[in-house]
Amino acid sequence: MPVVVQKYGGSSVGTVEKMRKVAEKVAAARRAGKDVCVVVSAMGDTTDDLLALAKQISPAPARRELDMLLSAGERISMALLSMALNDLGVPAISFTGSQSGIITTDSHSAARILEVRAFRVQEELAKGKVVIVAGYQGVSTRKEVTTLGRGGSDTTAVALAAALGADCEIYSDVAGVFTADPRVVPSAARLDALSYEEMQELAAAGAKVLNAQAVEFAKERGIAIHARSTFGGPEETVVKGGAHPERIAGVAVQKGLALLGFPAARLGDVLGILERHGAVALEIAAPGERAGVALDLENVHDWPVLRAQLAAEVPGLAAEDEAIGAVSVVGTGISAGHRVLRAVAATLAELGARPRALFTSPLRVTAYCDAAVLKDAARRLHEQLVG
Repeated sequence: MPVVVQKYGGSSVGTVEKMRKVAEKVAAARRAGKDVCVVVSAMGDTTDDLLALAKQISPAPARRELDMLLSAGERISMALLSMALNDLGVPAISFTGSQSGIITTDSHSAARILEVRAFRVQEELAKGKVVIVAGYQGVSTRKEVTTLGRGGSDTTAVALAAALGADCEIYSDVAGVFTADPRVVPSAARLDALSYEEMQELAAAGAKVLNAQAVEFAKERGIAIHARSTFGGPEETVVKGGAHPERIAGVAVQKGLALLGFPAARLGDVLGILERHGAVALEIAAPGERAGVALDLENVHDWPVLRAQLAAEVPGLAAEDEAIGAVSVVGTGISAGHRVLRAVAATLAELGARPRALFTSPLRVTAYCDAAVLKDAARRLHEQLVG
């Protein structure tokens, strides 16, 4: 039988009723003659709730223990979905990341998948069962439970699809990838197809539909990703290889950021401290005597402690973390001229916002600025550049 890997996000399994609807959808795929492996995220806000609980115990939770705690959310989802499928008469079995053979690096809270030894998954699929896998987690080469960072369930799904030679379907509460977040820009339109490179840049810039590491993994393995709505129609966005004509693919915004500035000679020291805390830099710039790093604080669970350590060990360090955000424009041909860069700068000037930093690449222009202007900036840039 053809094999398909389906991933359902937290909003798709956020309630018991939604969980039952997902079970019906999975059961329909199984009855249509497909072997189905399902990857699930934690229900709704479970991960945030668990993190808040940890912060009540400790302002800087040990990252190993945090992984043990946060990985529980996906385990709840996998077991409940398995129960729902068995109640529908569809044999199903649930596996944790480690039981599924997801082998990762040792970096707690920001691990990367090294390989997938999917023997148990394949054995159960051969028996006619639906296999449900807890996303976002794996086991390190030292037999430690690890998590992959926010959005890591996407990476789990793509990695399993590569190991199983399967199609990969990512389900969320939107029908694919749009030119902007429809909740921010009502005129945003769905994109039928995106290249891996465009999707990676959009994901890195804050688009939440797909995880950047998952897209990187898909590109390396040649896996096409079909992004769809869990309870919608057949509309989708396909992410795959191949170039597109020069175009602006989308506008994305991101909140909860921090900007660090320090003497360029201390770049190695700063990166070493960040690595020890599991903090991954979004951007790194060292154009002269001063260097800069942008951080996404979503996966930095001990930021006050990290910031204090940086200030103590790196003379001349300046940190901004109060309401810092970023607006990005992604598309092919951006490096051919300065039109997009001028539009971003002019839009922020009209809104009275001073760019704290600007980053450009062949496919992206990003301005770090006050988070308060992000929505207006996104709407204006989308109108000017996308239409």
